[in-house]
Amino acid sequence: MSTGRRRYNPGTAMTPIAALGRGLVASAAGTLAMDLALYARYRAGGGERRFREWEFSSGVTTWDGAPAPAQVGKRLVEGLFLRKLPDRDAALMNNVTRWGYGLLAGIQYGIVAGSLARPRARYGLLFGSALWAAGYVVLPAAQLYQPIWKYDARTLAHDLGAHLVFGLVTAAVFSRLSGR
Repeated sequence: MSTGRRRYNPGTAMTPIAALGRGLVASAAGTLAMDLALYARYRAGGGERRFREWEFSSGVTTWDGAPAPAQVGKRLVEGLFLRKLPDRDAALMNNVTRWGYGLLAGIQYGIVAGSLARPRARYGLLFGSALWAAGYVVLPAAQLYQPIWKYDARTLAHDLGAHLVFGLVTAAVFSRLSGR
């Protein structure tokens, strides 16, 4: 007689902590893969910096020239601690915010995917697309991006492609780590 409930099976069930940890590891791989894809595009466009310099935002020296992740981090820190951040923190804030966002997204993915019977790599397409779309809602509202309709199709496609790489790699690594 079945009660309609799934029974706990220690051999296949994933605990929330395991899902969180696997999501964290998977999203670190996803963030690195996204960065490698963006770096390849940077180099193909004539960029000359080495990966390490590019990855650690060595060219970001002021808040005026800092990308959106740095600006978001700056607003969070300044708003929370009520202190102004100097220009020298722009590159560090860009890296911390970008990687932190990727890792946080992966933790959330892990908790959701860990509750599924069989997490699949293809779920990364939806995950990456959702993160991409969320950015075009939140960042214009924060006045860090233009509204989505002001970007050309090529820019949007490039950005979506990078987010799909993140989502697919995160989901594939999570699926592989889950062993299900």
